[in-house]
Amino acid sequence: MLDPLRKRCRFRMVVPAYPAFNVYSNIASMTTSLGPVYVATNVNKMPGWDAEVIDENNLYLHGPRAKTGGADHEILQQERAADVVGFYGGLTSTIPRLYALARFYKNKGAVTIAGGQHFVGDNIMDALHQGIDYIVLGEGEEAIQELLEVIAGSRDITRVKGIACLKDGELFRTSDREKLLDFDKLPLPDFSLVRYARIKVYPVERIRGCGMDCEFCTVKGKPRAASPQRLLEQIRSLVETRDARHFFIVDDLFGQHREETLQFCRMLKDYQMRIGKRLNFTAQIRLDKAKDTQLLSAMREAGIDMVCIGFESPIAEELEAMNKHIKSEDMVSLARIFHKFGFLVHGMFIFGYPLEDGTGFNMRVKERVKRYQEFIRSARLDTIQILLPVPLPGTELSDRLKRQNRVYATGDVGWEYYDGNFPIFEPDAPLTAELMQIAQRKIMASFYRFGYIFKIGLDVMTFPVIILFLHDIGFGWRKWYCSWRNDLIRFIGWTIVKEWGLSFKKDRFMEKLQTAKERVRITGSPI
Repeated sequence: MLDPLRKRCRFRMVVPAYPAFNVYSNIASMTTSLGPVYVATNVNKMPGWDAEVIDENNLYLHGPRAKTGGADHEILQQERAADVVGFYGGLTSTIPRLYALARFYKNKGAVTIAGGQHFVGDNIMDALHQGIDYIVLGEGEEAIQELLEVIAGSRDITRVKGIACLKDGELFRTSDREKLLDFDKLPLPDFSLVRYARIKVYPVERIRGCGMDCEFCTVKGKPRAASPQRLLEQIRSLVETRDARHFFIVDDLFGQHREETLQFCRMLKDYQMRIGKRLNFTAQIRLDKAKDTQLLSAMREAGIDMVCIGFESPIAEELEAMNKHIKSEDMVSLARIFHKFGFLVHGMFIFGYPLEDGTGFNMRVKERVKRYQEFIRSARLDTIQILLPVPLPGTELSDRLKRQNRVYATGDVGWEYYDGNFPIFEPDAPLTAELMQIAQRKIMASFYRFGYIFKIGLDVMTFPVIILFLHDIGFGWRKWYCSWRNDLIRFIGWTIVKEWGLSFKKDRFMEKLQTAKERVRITGSPI
């Protein structure tokens, strides 16, 4: 319980650092996670409370850094002692760091709270033995306010839904919390609470949930939407108070609630015309939305320049296993439609997806790599991301692989490797774990190459010629800019892939993998 004599208390929300350099590290240093900002904003509205967010992946302005990575929380506690500390558990790979920080703050006398997609099943009890006092199960904006009242002694925990804790050494869990439906009643996320960060790309959202039910994904349920006016107000506030220009719409599927989406695009277009500034937006969208030309036109007019599309795989058998409702033979033509409308297309893939037993599918790794490379080239993707399948807690994929006794024990291959860059389970023959990782890097390395540095120079020299001989200056600029941008990103991507490869060697992951595989050989079960 908090000291009732204190006039104000401090709540610190921590986004734990990635365990090692990976393909997300660069963008993470320019943005932040939206959920922790929402939670901290709601706490900051409570009487007697001050809130802040520490994103360990984005420490820019005078941030106290620890020698081992992340923030120096000893200095943070000396400068501004937190009474209650919340931890963002939305990324399973950051859980070891989260637990280490929880134990640190627990030893300092702070109350610790965690929430996020990781905390399901046995992971709940595990967290409560790793320095976590309370776990919020589900959305946290309202739950955190009620839980802080419990900690302050003004509310009984049995009256707070969606909370887990220990009572007399046993798991105590309250009834499930209903999902939020009225988002307009929440305060707008206050990004000024994110200390030390340099935010260039601001996350915004309108819709939570996704009804596509992909086997590997943790986001489920009927989509729940805020009003178009609410999303526009988020954007307006950030433009006017933080001079924001670049935005990422974090909705898992842009275009759900179609008529309201079209309304939002029209409102966003009008707003930019009124202020005389063009803003830049990236959105995640399904490939089959290419068939909705009215939606694509509205998106482009609204300033949505890049779309992130989960192609996942060009192999039909893998798409079926994922519950992806699309045919592989249609994917190239649909991807090209987005290009015709002027979008930059970021393609997201999962290499080596495991199939159900008895399918008879045994494509060799060389053919798989070839299929991916040919598809990426044919679809003319601007940027790509190749990850390995991750049996994330709470997904159908995790349940299936565990039933098949294929998931490596976390004692050998820990949670820190659950980021899509490492093999976590025994793959389908003839693939091996080692070949999966080699193939993943090979596809990335064939796309992001050192040679693009020379293409950048050529782009610079040809710029005056292109502008001179094209009658449509706007179209010419756009065409040149896209080519120059892609060449620059592919060169920068080469440096990232190179550093990524070096981090593998430093981490000695292959030695840990061999230990895990030996356990499989001896016991017959990875679990």
